[in-house]
Amino acid sequence: MTRSAERHVLQFCHGYDGPFLDCARQYASLFAGSGYRVTTVFLTGVADPEVAAGCASDEVLFMEYSSKAIRGLKLAAIRDLRRIAASRDFSFCIAHRFKPIYIALLGTRLPVMGVHHAFGDYQRPGRRLFANLFRRRLSLIGVSDAVRDDMRQCLPKWPTGRIRTLYNRIDIEGLQAQQLSEGPARDALGLPQDAWIVGNVGRLHPDKDQATLLRGFAQALPSLPQHAQLVIMGKGRLEQDLIELARELGIESQVRFLGQVADARRYFAAFDVFALSSDHEPFGMVLLEAMAAGVPVIATAAGGAREVVDGVGLLFPLGDATRLAEGLVHLQGLDAGQRQACAESMRVRLHERFSDEAVRESFWRLPAVAALTAEA
Repeated sequence: MTRSAERHVLQFCHGYDGPFLDCARQYASLFAGSGYRVTTVFLTGVADPEVAAGCASDEVLFMEYSSKAIRGLKLAAIRDLRRIAASRDFSFCIAHRFKPIYIALLGTRLPVMGVHHAFGDYQRPGRRLFANLFRRRLSLIGVSDAVRDDMRQCLPKWPTGRIRTLYNRIDIEGLQAQQLSEGPARDALGLPQDAWIVGNVGRLHPDKDQATLLRGFAQALPSLPQHAQLVIMGKGRLEQDLIELARELGIESQVRFLGQVADARRYFAAFDVFALSSDHEPFGMVLLEAMAAGVPVIATAAGGAREVVDGVGLLFPLGDATRLAEGLVHLQGLDAGQRQACAESMRVRLHERFSDEAVRESFWRLPAVAALTAEA
């Protein structure tokens, strides 16, 4: 099918904090070479030229609402989005998270593809009612099969084809070009060159369950190399609790809390192993970033992490410190050839399932996309 260069897609994002700027880039890049022009609109966050440059979009607009201003009915935001939608010939809208989906459906007459990045978005009765009211214009995407299945369970009357999976992904070569090699990465983080390092990156929050990671590391420590360390990047309300737990476990000298590290994914090669202990991780972008660095991964067999790691890394039951410890011991025993084979299997997985190119092909095969582009 020949697509007119004048066709437009509206991408509506809640904000650009944390991973959501790259989410905007991911979805805009789906339209590269398609003949569609992408206008990305951020609901919150001040106008920022660096953010605009990182969106891979033809046009970037900032509505600049505060979080407080978009509580309640969001009438002003609905009005402003209606004006934007009326000013261009948009074919459809891609909206990330529930508030942008809500505003897009009320503020425009466009078909809306709602992208969900977390569990439980339709557990509230009001949200289920809203989704059912607009089901003719709304299709839903989960960032993993686990998120997709959670939505299907909450919306059992929806056809399964209207709730699909489109994985998060990375620009593999672009990320690898930014990542430092092991020595410089350790120097940048102030880590010893001779240590055997288990890395973890994430908020210090109950959902990330770093307590199990600390317990598992403590159990594994007698079987790990003499200079083994656990390095945790991130901040959060559990920081003092986790520091105290490390002290209670007698491993405080082997654990480094680095706090919030800007562009943390640049330093993943500093780790000998990357461990994700999260409780029902919706996806786990940090796993892709570790895999791009060639670092063996171990993660909980829960949520979307299983879909990323299964077959190329190790999985352990949620909250099972003993199985985590066994996995760490196994990974430290890999020889150079085994680590290289592991890195190669992760490279293949990234390209086949989690690259921009692979997901772009999946996107254009989605029934909802095929229907929308056929109508355009």
